[in-house]
Amino acid sequence: MATRLLGIGSVFSRIRLGPACGFRFVSQTPSGAAGSATISSLQPAHAKDVHGHGEVSPYEKNPDFHGFSEDPHVDQWNMKMAFFFGISLAIVVGGTFIHYLPDHGMRQWARREAERLIKEREAAGLPLMEENYYDPRKITLPSNGDEE
Repeated sequence: MATRLLGIGSVFSRIRLGPACGFRFVSQTPSGAAGSATISSLQPAHAKDVHGHGEVSPYEKNPDFHGFSEDPHVDQWNMKMAFFFGISLAIVVGGTFIHYLPDHGMRQWARREAERLIKEREAAGLPLMEENYYDPRKITLPSNGDEE
């Protein structure tokens, strides 16, 4: 079995992700190594405004940018509020809501009713289940059409 797992590992190492996958990997390291692309070099040509100044990345102004606002203080506050309401309250209130939903499919009621009937039949000395589901005396059979 171990040899099979080792064989699978060599197959995965030969798989190459290329342009057919629809994405590419771009290095974002600040090192100036030859051939590496940086964030500033990936800016599009239309990012230049009329005065020749390039677009300033919000990450350069605020390294802890979360995408809510340009102001670092407002950005941090909005991020904390979004996570508080989106995560904490959603999990707590959502979990409480799901816990207190009514009995779906009346499964709990069916179990309680079955336990009540078992206790009732045991107290009366009857078997828990009878061999016939329906009372045979109450079943009316259709008449046979040949006997006329």
